[in-house]
Amino acid sequence: MATATPDSTSHKSEYSVRKSGRPFTKDYRVYFERAKDKVPVSPFHDIPLYHDKEKGILNMVVEIPRWTNAKFEITRNESLNPIAQDTLHDSPRFVKNCFPYKGYIWNYGALPQTWEDPHTKNRDTHRRGDNDPLDACEIGRAIARTGDVKQVRALGILGLLDGGETDWKVLVIDVRDPLADKLRDIADVEKYLPGLLDATRDWFRIYKVPDGEPGNEYAFGGEWKGVGYAEKIIEECAAAWKKLVKGEAKRGDISLDNTTLSGTPGKLDPDKVKLPPDEDLAPAPIDEDLEEWYYIDRKSIEDRATVLDGHDLHIALNIS
Repeated sequence: MATATPDSTSHKSEYSVRKSGRPFTKDYRVYFERAKDKVPVSPFHDIPLYHDKEKGILNMVVEIPRWTNAKFEITRNESLNPIAQDTLHDSPRFVKNCFPYKGYIWNYGALPQTWEDPHTKNRDTHRRGDNDPLDACEIGRAIARTGDVKQVRALGILGLLDGGETDWKVLVIDVRDPLADKLRDIADVEKYLPGLLDATRDWFRIYKVPDGEPGNEYAFGGEWKGVGYAEKIIEECAAAWKKLVKGEAKRGDISLDNTTLSGTPGKLDPDKVKLPPDEDLAPAPIDEDLEEWYYIDRKSIEDRATVLDGHDLHIALNIS
C-alpha cells in the first residue's frame, strides 16, 4: 500500500492511499485511509481543512502532479469520494500541452471540507459556485503524487469564470518548501517567482481551447487577489461545506458518506466499509500523443481561440 507523502522529504503522512484498477482507465480509483488505523476516509469530507488553523496551515489533497496531463479529481457522487480520472467524450481526459506549458504547471488539487455552492451567487463575481471543493495550485519545488496530502499556506486567489460558474484557484505553498518562509502574499510570489502569476493566469485561460472550447474569462479582469481575500473565500466555502455535510443544503448528486463526522446524515460505520484490494497495475496505453504542443493564438481568444495545426507546427518534447 502506498503512503501518501506530502513531498519528497521523510515527512510521514497521516493518510495512505489504496489504488484500484488500471491508471488511465475509467475504472481507476484512489481511495484514502488514515495511516494509523486504516480507517477509510473521504478526502472531501473527512480530511480536515486546517492542519493548524492558528498558524493558517491548510491540508491540500493532490489530484494532479506538476508536469502531468491526466485530469484526476475527487469524485463528487461516489461513496467516500475517491479520486478518479475525469472523462471527455466518454474517454479518460488528458489536458493538452499548450505552448509553452507541459501539462499542469503546479501540483494541482483541492482543499478538503470546502464547497463552492452552486445555489449561491458570489457577491463579487455575480456567478454561482461550480459545485466542487476549492481548487488549489501548489507552487513548491517538489513534484507530488496523486493522493498526497500536503500541508500548505494560502498566498492569494484567482477568480476564474469557467462555463459561467465561479471557479476559484487558490495559490498555495507547501510549508516545508525552502521558500515557504519568504512567500506570504501575492507580491512575494511575483518577487521570488517572477512570471508565475502571469503564466498561471494564461494557462487557465487557454487550457481548454485545444478541445474546441473558448478561452476562459476572469473576475476582476484577471487580477490576483491577496492572501486576505483568499482566506475570506476559503472561510466562506468552508461554511458552505458545513451546511452541505449536515444536510442543510441541496446536495444534488454529491455523496455525503464519511466515517468521522458524528451526527451527519452521511456517517458510515467504518467497520462496515470495505474498500477494494490495493493494486499497483501498469497504466493503460494512451492513444493520443501527449508530447505534442498546441499553439494558441491569444489575440483571437476573445472570439474563438485559434489552434494552429499541430501537424504543421509540431515540436516533440523529451521530458522525463
